[in-house]
Amino acid sequence: MKFKNLRTGVLPDISIRSAESVFILNMEPLKELFLAALTLSIVFLTILWYKLTSHKEESRLPPGPRGLPIVGFLPFLRTNLHHQLTELSQQYGPIYKLWLGSKLCVVLNSPSLAKEVVRDQDSIFANRDPPIAGLVGTYGGLDIGFSPYGSYWRDMRKVFVREMLSNKNLEACYSLRRHEVRKTIRNVHTKIGNPVDIGELAFVTEMNVVISIIFGSKFVEETEKLSTDGTEFRELVMKYGQVVGKPNISDFFPMLARFDLQGILKEMEALLKLFDSILDPAISECMKMLSDRREGEIQRNEKKHLIQILLELMEQKDIGISLDLVKIKAILVDIVIGGTDTTITTVEWVMSELLNNPEIMSKVQQELKHVVGMNNIVEESHLPNLHYLDAVIKETLRLHPALPLLLPKRPSQSAIVGGYTIPEGTKVFLNVYAIHRDPQVWESPLEFQPERFLSHSTNFDYAGNNMKYLPFGSGRRICAGIPLAEKMLMFILASLLHSFDWKLPEGEIVDLSEGFGLVLKKSEALGHPYSQVTEFQAISVKPRNYKDLDMIFIISEYVF
Repeated sequence: MKFKNLRTGVLPDISIRSAESVFILNMEPLKELFLAALTLSIVFLTILWYKLTSHKEESRLPPGPRGLPIVGFLPFLRTNLHHQLTELSQQYGPIYKLWLGSKLCVVLNSPSLAKEVVRDQDSIFANRDPPIAGLVGTYGGLDIGFSPYGSYWRDMRKVFVREMLSNKNLEACYSLRRHEVRKTIRNVHTKIGNPVDIGELAFVTEMNVVISIIFGSKFVEETEKLSTDGTEFRELVMKYGQVVGKPNISDFFPMLARFDLQGILKEMEALLKLFDSILDPAISECMKMLSDRREGEIQRNEKKHLIQILLELMEQKDIGISLDLVKIKAILVDIVIGGTDTTITTVEWVMSELLNNPEIMSKVQQELKHVVGMNNIVEESHLPNLHYLDAVIKETLRLHPALPLLLPKRPSQSAIVGGYTIPEGTKVFLNVYAIHRDPQVWESPLEFQPERFLSHSTNFDYAGNNMKYLPFGSGRRICAGIPLAEKMLMFILASLLHSFDWKLPEGEIVDLSEGFGLVLKKSEALGHPYSQVTEFQAISVKPRNYKDLDMIFIISEYVF
C-alpha cells in the first residue's frame, strides 16, 4: 500500500532492497570508467616514458631497437654481447642506440665513426663509463684505466709510463723477462708426455715479470717458496675480470645500487680484500726499508723497483703529484690485472689458432730456425726480425681482440657523431670486434690469414693509427701497457714455438668458442686437464732439439 505525503503529495520510496539495486546498477558504469581510465593511464605513462627517455632529441638520436618500457633492451641481451651487438649493426647500421634500463647506450661499428670519437673529438670522449664493480675494484676509480680524464689521470699515466714502460726501463728489466721465460721453457721440458696448461704457463711467466718490476725478483722468489704454482693467484685475477665484466642491474638502474641486488658489490669488496692481503705486506716491507734509510742497499740495485719510486714520490710534497697508499694500490692493481689477463689470453688464442693451422705453425718455426738457429735459444734481440710471428699475433688479435668492445666511453658534453646526437653521459661502445670482421674492411674476414699483415703498405700497428685495426684502442685512453705486452707476447710465443713442436691428435681441432667478460677468453682453457669438456684434447709436445736443449738451458742460466 502506498500513502501520499499530505504536504507534498509525493509517494515516499520506503523499499531498502530497491535502493540497493539502484546503487549497484549505478556502479557498473563507474567500473567501466575506472578500467578505461586505468588503460589510458598506462598508455599515457608508456608514451611519457618514451618521451622522457628521448631527452627531447629523439629525432636526432641514432636508430635502434626500442625494447620494453622501463627495462629497455635488457631482457633481450644474450651471453656473448659482442656477437649480439655486431648482429644488430647489420640491422640498424654502423651507429645505433639501445636503452639498457635507464642508461642510453650507443654502439659504433665502423672505422670512420671510430675516427670521429678517438681522433676528431677525443677530448670529449676521453672519460670512461666504469661499472660499479670496476669503481670498487680500483678503490673508487683511482687507477689509470677508470679514473676521469683530467690532471690526476695525466699525472698517474705519466708516472706509470716514465717509471715502468720507457725504453730505458724496459731494457733494464730484460734480465727479469729472460729469466722467467727460461723457467717456463724448462718447465715445459719437464712436462713432456703430460698435459700442459698453456694459459697457466703464460700466466706464471707474465705475472712473475710484472711482480718483479713492481717489487723486485726477491719478492717473487719468496712467493714461490710459499706456493708451488700460481694457480690461486691466477684464479683471483681471472675472477676479478669476471666480476668487473658481469652485467649488474645497479649499473642500469643507479637508484637500486644501494641494495646490491646481485651481490656483485659485496663480491668485489671480498676480492679487493684478497688483493690487499697480498699488496699490504709487500708495501709495508718496502716502507720499512725506506724508513730505515737503507739507501746503500737501494743504490746497489741495478734499478729501483716501481714500488720504491711510488713511495718516494708519495713522500715528496712539492712535485705537484698527490699520492697516498690507496692511490698506489689502485695503480698496482691496474698493472697486475691489465698486465697479465689480456696477455695470457692472447697467448692461448695464438696457440689455439696455430694448432688448428699446422701449416702456419710450420712457417713460424721455419722463420725461428732461420733467425735464431736450432742450436740457440730465443733472445729479445731476435724479436724485431720475426716478421711472420708478428703477423700471426696481429691476425690473432684481429679475430680475437682482448677487449672486443674496449672500455666504454662517456662524453663529457653532447656531441655529433655520424650525423646523430650523442647526449652527455651516454655509454658509448666502440665495437672493434665488428670492425675487425667487417667484410667491407677486410678480405675473407673470418679466415686466419697472417699474410695480410706482411704488406708494407698496410701500416697496421698497435698504436691505433689505422682505424681498421684497434686491438688496444686509440687516442688519449689507448692502453698504456702496449710496449711491455708486445715484448712479452713475442718473447713467450717465440720461445715456446722454437723449443718445442706442438701437435693435436689426428683429425682433432681446438674449440674456438668464446666466453665473454671484461676480457675475451676461450670458453675452455687450452690444454688444461680439468677443463669442462667430455674428452680432454691431448696436445702432443716434444722438444725440437733433443741433443742441445739441456745444454742450452745450462749455458743460458750460467750467462744469466
